Amino acid sequence: MKRTHAEDLLQQALETEKGGEKLYEAAIRAAANDDLREEWQEYLEETKSHQQKLQAVFEALGIEPEPDRPSCAILRAKASGLVEAIENAIATLPPEAAQLVAGECVVEAENKDHLNWSLLEHVVQDGPKAFAEALREPVKEVLEQEAHHVFHTRGWVRELWMQHLGFGAALPPPEEEKEVETMIGAGRAEHQRDRYIR
Repeated sequence: MKRTHAEDLLQQALETEKGGEKLYEAAIRAAANDDLREEWQEYLEETKSHQQKLQAVFEALGIEPEPDRPSCAILRAKASGLVEAIENAIATLPPEAAQLVAGECVVEAENKDHLNWSLLEHVVQDGPKAFAEALREPVKEVLEQEAHHVFHTRGWVRELWMQHLGFGAALPPPEEEKEVETMIGAGRAEHQRDRYIR
């Protein structure tokens, strides 16, 4: 394992979680569906917890957070752009359309977040002992939550779009009903969505 690259991944993971906090605050303001708003509120609290877990990993490994690192500055700019898109949508679009923009922004951000934690899982499995020990528990807990965030929000956005288009929508989405935590599970849930249309 290239230690400098693993450290950069940790820095990116922390920056992604910080951006996620701002993103969820904006997305919650855009949420027109009460169930989705409640779900995003839960994700916001988990995102704050993920930051704390990463801070503990940094301390255990003797690494200092470096928010001025170029990779972190790029992620901060991306998160800022997503928050700005949500704020513009709230200001200019009907509530249901603004909610769709927010959902798409959350999915985009959560794809990166899920990728970070998936890569950190490889560091736990194949990296040096110190990294594995510091990351094992946080990765086990957080990766499951991140899978939930990305796959469930993707399901919400799909179904809200179906409703927006005037088609039957499965709300809450089947990903919620089936407690999806994997890409395969998400694919199965989407394939079976007709069973959940009310």
